[in-house]
Amino acid sequence: MGALQSAVSGLSSHQTWLDVAGNNLANLNTPGFKSSSVNFAELLSQTVKAASGPQGSLGGTNPQQLGSGVGVASIPRNMSQGNISSTGQDLDVAIDGEGFFVLSDGTQSLYTRVGSFGIDKDYNLVDPATGNKVQRTGTIGEAEGFQTVGVADIRIPLDAALPANATTSMVINGNLRVTDNPDASINVLTGDLAFTTGSGAAIATGTDTLISLDQYTAGADPFDVAGAGPTAGTFVVTGYAKTDYTDAALITSTLSVTAATTVQNMLDQLSTDFAGSTFTLDTSGQLTMTDDASGYSHSRLVSATYNTSVGGTEVLTPPTFFDTTQVGGDDIKTFNSTIYDALGTQHNVTGKFVKTNVTNTWDLVLTSVSGELDGAWSSYDIGDPAGAFNRRISGVQFNTDGSYNGLASSTESLSFGAQFTAGTTQTMAVDFGTIGLFTGLTQFAAPESTAAVATQDGYAAGELSGVSIDGGGAVVGTFTNGIKTDLAMLQIALFQNAGGLEALSNGNYIPSANSGDPQVTLAASGGAGSLKSKSLEKSNVDVASEFVNMMQAQNGYQSNARTIKVANDMLRELTNLIR
Repeated sequence: MGALQSAVSGLSSHQTWLDVAGNNLANLNTPGFKSSSVNFAELLSQTVKAASGPQGSLGGTNPQQLGSGVGVASIPRNMSQGNISSTGQDLDVAIDGEGFFVLSDGTQSLYTRVGSFGIDKDYNLVDPATGNKVQRTGTIGEAEGFQTVGVADIRIPLDAALPANATTSMVINGNLRVTDNPDASINVLTGDLAFTTGSGAAIATGTDTLISLDQYTAGADPFDVAGAGPTAGTFVVTGYAKTDYTDAALITSTLSVTAATTVQNMLDQLSTDFAGSTFTLDTSGQLTMTDDASGYSHSRLVSATYNTSVGGTEVLTPPTFFDTTQVGGDDIKTFNSTIYDALGTQHNVTGKFVKTNVTNTWDLVLTSVSGELDGAWSSYDIGDPAGAFNRRISGVQFNTDGSYNGLASSTESLSFGAQFTAGTTQTMAVDFGTIGLFTGLTQFAAPESTAAVATQDGYAAGELSGVSIDGGGAVVGTFTNGIKTDLAMLQIALFQNAGGLEALSNGNYIPSANSGDPQVTLAASGGAGSLKSKSLEKSNVDVASEFVNMMQAQNGYQSNARTIKVANDMLRELTNLIR
């Protein structure tokens, strides 16, 4: 009878082993499935005779025991990682290492290794097989309104727009060449106002007088040609000559204007006062200041005003600002870039690196910004770092090994200014790299300079066009303006004893008394594995091992069945004794 009972327990235990192997093979292609194994243990043994110790001349004897069969001691789950397979789906993600994704069914948290996610009609990131919502951690996405503060569910804002971001910084890198044959250029400044007459652009020579210009208004008491009228007014231009740019070198050119003063008189006066430069009118009538020789130049016009004559009310409208149409330098490198204002409107910027007459030193001049307000430059000081519309970064230095060496002056500003909205200055910081390193601007011998804007942080408004998950667990949104931004961070949970989790359906687990509490963290942090985008973890079932297990279970089952048959034959023989 003991043999029958033992054999029956053996049948039952090996049947369980076969059940486990069958379940493993059934889930061979189930993503994230963890296989199980069976451990057997002998059942309680009956002691027929107890052990005895040595006594006198006799030695000790071992106990005599009869086992009562076999039972299933444990069915441990193999939590080792399965192979990771690429799926190409943006919202598929696999954990490469330890950890579990965290889901919520509305009443409790569930844990899974299956990272096959989707978006429901309410824009929630969910497990599409169950509708359980994927959970996040941290505050990423809350400030932008993508995520709801205090709610761990991940929302994919397909109905939200990414607001525009004004450019506040730009990174400039590349090389400025060292050459024995610099491409020197002549500095040219052009006023924004065209002097015209009724017949077209003003003519510098001949009979064109200042009071014949369309920009002149006689008022109630105009000049008297005979000299009996009011005393002369003055046309005043301030600025700096080509060779000197210090506060003490500011030039004030004053022209007394009478009825007989010609345009040429004005040009001659300016050319005399600003030594090294010649003033002309271009074909459209714009006042132009051109250096007499090429090379690095300090020439700059700050302001132009007309002071009405004593007792007079006449007006002569001057240029409001002077644009640098051509920068003077021993060598020039031009670059173009795109920046954005606060509304996301795109503007084109043209800048020029200008080689100065100081060894290993350049200036950066912003020569034009499209879309600025009319006259926005009238208040800027092209060389004054404190000016709101600074357009020149002076003294960009390089070491003898070609690495960037900062600015020559500690008071110089590494920034530009622009005005696209009345009363608002948009300041843009400039990054040339780290002093002493070769990570930004460099100065090496080369046929051509390559310095240019590498990046800038502005962008236009956009709408969400795609979602993916990166290796750090960030849910990344791609917007129609080309910007990628983090919408949320996936919550990853770790357990002290992952094998102690209780399995539910659909690859989900819940904690048990022996698993330990979940420790929430981020991917690739605190012991959690990194994530593999567009991939899923496959089952960790080993087919060869399972086939061997099935054969062993079959052999064990057959052996116990044979034990029952033999015990039954012996019982039959026993009952035959009385026949």
